[in-house]
Amino acid sequence: MMRQYPPINPTLFSQSAATAQTLMNDASTILKRLASSKSFATSVMSAAQEGNKKEVQRMIESLGIKSKVELYFNPDGIRFTLSPPPGAFLCCQLVIGLRWNIFPPPP
Repeated sequence: MMRQYPPINPTLFSQSAATAQTLMNDASTILKRLASSKSFATSVMSAAQEGNKKEVQRMIESLGIKSKVELYFNPDGIRFTLSPPPGAFLCCQLVIGLRWNIFPPPP
């Protein structure tokens, strides 16, 4: 017996891919700034290690990105979850994790 599948309509899939490109561009903006500016990277890392989420959020948003960014950080590093801006179709997410500390394995 052959399984029936719904008709193929790539419109939403293509729209999701286009939106994901915007997320990629915003991620690229964040990564370029962190990679090229030691002072910016130091400020983000310092605020994160102090638990100042509002300041980290402010610094990331100051880069002019359009995506919504959720932040998570711990002593090992930071994770950015980029989503379409509020009010836009929630079709996709992009998650980037960056390390700033590597703890040696226990003996």
